[in-house]
Amino acid sequence: MKFLIQRVLNAQVDIKGETVGKIGKGYMILIGVSEEDTREIADRLIRKMLALRIFADENGKTNLSIKDVGGELLLVSQFTLYANCNKGNRPTFNGAGNPALANELYEYIITECKKEIPVVETGRFGADMQVSLVNDGPFTIMLE
Repeated sequence: MKFLIQRVLNAQVDIKGETVGKIGKGYMILIGVSEEDTREIADRLIRKMLALRIFADENGKTNLSIKDVGGELLLVSQFTLYANCNKGNRPTFNGAGNPALANELYEYIITECKKEIPVVETGRFGADMQVSLVNDGPFTIMLE
């Protein structure tokens, strides 16, 4: 499982011109699921993501977590995090989990995050989405 976390000032997901998810300050997280992933792996990444101290305190040091700053989450499923570009010029996605498993774990992650963070917005699994954001920093971290 992969979480590509971007600290943002704001972010949103649009589908066919309609905004389906929108947040202010927080994390926009692209979520990739592999065939070997489980709820236990998801729980570990969720705990780590919530505990990351990558927001500035009053002294400008990155000492605060998303919960400390009242941040919001935008969770977007992204199988292309498992792209393999080692052979040729067309990526393969053999490492990505099958859609049924990936959607089940994506929905599980959403449910678990909503238990901890008051504002959790999402994209739509399997949809053609347009994602826009203002990366704050920029600050981007990959959790695996």
